[in-house]
Amino acid sequence: MSTNSPLVSILLSILLCGFFTKITIAFSIEEATIDDLLLAFKQKNLTSRQLVQFYLDKISRLDPILRGVIEVNPDSLDLADKADQEREAKVPECLPSLHGIPILLKDNIATKDKLNTTAGSYALLGSVVPRDAGVVVKLRKAGAIILGKASMSEWAGFRSIKIASGFCERRGQGKNPYVQSKGPCGSSSGSGISVAANMVAVSLGTETDGSMLCPASVNSVVGIKPTVGLTSRAGVIPISPRQDTVGPMCRTVRDAVYILDAIVGVDYDDNATKAAAQFIPPNRYKQFLNPNGLKGKRLGIVRKPFFEFFNDEGSVVAQAFERHLNTLRQKEAILVDHLEISNISLILDVSASGELDALLAEFKPALNAYLEQLVKSPVRTLADIIAFNKNSSNLPQDLLELAEYMEGADEKLKVAVENLNKLSRNGLEKLVREQNLDALVAPYDMERSSSISTVLAIGGYPGITVPAGYDTTGLPFGICFGGLKGTEPKLIEIAYGFEQATKIRKPPVIQAMSL
Repeated sequence: MSTNSPLVSILLSILLCGFFTKITIAFSIEEATIDDLLLAFKQKNLTSRQLVQFYLDKISRLDPILRGVIEVNPDSLDLADKADQEREAKVPECLPSLHGIPILLKDNIATKDKLNTTAGSYALLGSVVPRDAGVVVKLRKAGAIILGKASMSEWAGFRSIKIASGFCERRGQGKNPYVQSKGPCGSSSGSGISVAANMVAVSLGTETDGSMLCPASVNSVVGIKPTVGLTSRAGVIPISPRQDTVGPMCRTVRDAVYILDAIVGVDYDDNATKAAAQFIPPNRYKQFLNPNGLKGKRLGIVRKPFFEFFNDEGSVVAQAFERHLNTLRQKEAILVDHLEISNISLILDVSASGELDALLAEFKPALNAYLEQLVKSPVRTLADIIAFNKNSSNLPQDLLELAEYMEGADEKLKVAVENLNKLSRNGLEKLVREQNLDALVAPYDMERSSSISTVLAIGGYPGITVPAGYDTTGLPFGICFGGLKGTEPKLIEIAYGFEQATKIRKPPVIQAMSL
C-alpha cells in the first residue's frame, strides 16, 4: 500500500492520536516533581485545578489515617483557577518560577487568608495574623498556591517532653506513612508525612533542633535546614530567634532547592536576614545542582558517636552506610575519617551544654512578642496559653511552664549562649577549618544513632538530609550533610551528587489501619 494513500494517512492519524492520548493519560501526579508539573502545565496535560483537586482528594482519602494535614485552604481551587487563567493569558516563560504549584505550610507559619495559624494548639484557633509570614510573601510572589497547613508537634515540640513527636490536639497523632506504628518524628511531622505520601509535592517546615532533619529522614524525603537568617522567620510562631529557621521538605533535592531559591533573602521584619544575605550567591542555588558535585569534596566522618551503630553485626543500616561511603569515594569525594568534635558529649547533652536553658529563656519573650502583634487572639501571653490548656485538657505542658516561671532567665541565657558559642567555635568550626572540610557526613537514623542536628542547631549552621535506605521493618533513614554558615552551595552539590548516584527513595505503600 502506498504511504501516500488516503487510507494510510487516516490510519496514521488514528495511531498518532491514540499515542498522544496515552502520553496524556500516562502522566502521573504521584511522585511528580516541580519540573514534571510545570512541563505538564506547559504541554496542557494538566491544569492547576486538576492538580489541586488531586491533592485534595488524596488528603481526604489518606489523611484520616496519617493525620499530616490540619486544614486545607478553602480558596485553593479558586487560586488554581486563577493560575490557569494566567497561564492561558501569558507567555509561559514570563510566569514566575513556582506558578500554579501547591505547597503545604507547617501550622506555625502565618498566612493572611482563611487558614488558621495555631502551632497545632486550640489556644490559637481563631486568632488573626496581621500579615503573611515573610516566606509566604515570597512564595506567593513566586506563584505558589497555599494548599493548607501541615500538622506538627504542638508548639513545635515545646509543650512537653512527655508528649510524642507528631502529636497536636488539633489533629491528633501523626503517623509514619511507611510504618504506621512508628512516629513521624517532629516537629515538622506533617510536612514530612504529606510530601512522603504524595498528598502534596512540596512543603515548608521549621527547625530549632532536628525538627526538619529528623522528619525528613524518617519519612524518606529531602529536608534543607538553612543557615539561620537565610530565610525569614517573621510571622513564624517562635521558639528561639537564635536557632529557628525555615526550610523546604520535598521528595527530591532539586525540588527543595527550587523552594529554597524562592524563600531566601532579606525581610526587613527579620533583622537576621540582613546579616545572612551575604551568604546568598548571585543567581541563588539552582546553579549548584551538579550531578558530579561530590568530586573533590572533603567530607569529614565523626565515628563517635554518629556511627556507633556500625558495631551491630549484620545491621542493615550499617551495611547501607558502608555502601554509601563507598559511593562517595567512587564519586571522587575525599573522606577524612575518624575525626572528633571537641566536647561532643557535652554538645549533645542539651541540659549540660546550656541549650535547654537558652531555649527556655528565649521562648517566653519571643512568643509574647508574636502574640502581642496579632490582630485578634484568644491568648496574648504564654501565661494565657498555660491557663487555657489547664481549662481545656489534661495533657502535660511542663516545657511551657518551665519557660513561664524560669527565674533569672536573662542571666541564664547570657551564660548559656556564651557556652554554646564556645562549644561551636571549638567544636565544628575548629574541626572544619583544621581539616579543610567542605562538610560533615553522618547517618540520620531516628532509632539507632546520635543526632548531628544538635551540633548544627547551636551554631545556626545548615544541613541537608537525603533518603539513605530502609531498615528491616521498612522504616526510612537518611544521610545528613552539614557545614558552616553559608555553605549551602557546597551542601547542595554534595547532597544532589549523592542523590543522583543512589536514587534510593521509594513511595510508601499505605495500608488502612483502625483510626
